[in-house]
Amino acid sequence: MICLSVYMFNFQLIFFICFSGNQSHLVCSGCRNLLLYPVGATSVCCAVCSVITTVPPPGTEMAQLVCGGCHTLLMYVRGATNVQCSCCHTVNLALEANQVAHVNCGNCRMLLMYQYGARSVKCAVCNFVTSIGAFPSIEQKVGT
Repeated sequence: MICLSVYMFNFQLIFFICFSGNQSHLVCSGCRNLLLYPVGATSVCCAVCSVITTVPPPGTEMAQLVCGGCHTLLMYVRGATNVQCSCCHTVNLALEANQVAHVNCGNCRMLLMYQYGARSVKCAVCNFVTSIGAFPSIEQKVGT
């Protein structure tokens, strides 16, 4: 079975072609839209911007992060240490779950994420610098 779905998003017509069976998804390397494709495809042509995006080899584990510069969702091969945003060109540090930790801001109590082992973290909301280890009861390691 093959079907075609059309809908309007941000004043643009978006087309989806549906295939019965297994399908997967990736982010277009041109316009950052989510692309659906049948498993086994080697590349996908975006219906919005016509950029051809190469599909990673089968078995490649992918991860996601939000760009620190423009807040775009980025997909990358798991294990990469840095990911450059194709929209704003910011180089983002890609941390695995066992490499990050959380602490509440010492001023506004906002939950902050920081690289495990850091001595302090600055809150983006109130600009307060919280010393890590000063509040051992609220520091939480995320991971394995």
